[in-house]
Amino acid sequence: MTQRLETISGVPVLFLAGAPGGGSATDLVAVALEAGARWIALSASGLPQGFLDLSSGVAGEIAQKCVNYGIGLAVVGDIGPALSRSSALRDWVRECNRGGHVGFLAGEAELADWLAAQEGT
Repeated sequence: MTQRLETISGVPVLFLAGAPGGGSATDLVAVALEAGARWIALSASGLPQGFLDLSSGVAGEIAQKCVNYGIGLAVVGDIGPALSRSSALRDWVRECNRGGHVGFLAGEAELADWLAAQEGT
């Protein structure tokens, strides 16, 4: 797992290229809290096993743990192949992107714009 902490639109964001430890929700939140991040940006290519299969419960568990601890979650990168296979995933991604806690974004520039809108800057 590689990580870097950046401030984007005044928000500390922890970029993770892979899932820490076993990729559990607790591991992700612990790493973010330790780094002082308010958002986690997970690389789409390094998502924990089963994340994009909603029936596995992995995405829901991670998203809920982040919300419980006041940490935003962004998945950054191309998830197009998974979206084309699952209407439920498409619906969930669309709903997440309308809210302010979880987002699915194509790249870091889109993440910066999205965070600026979320933070009202």
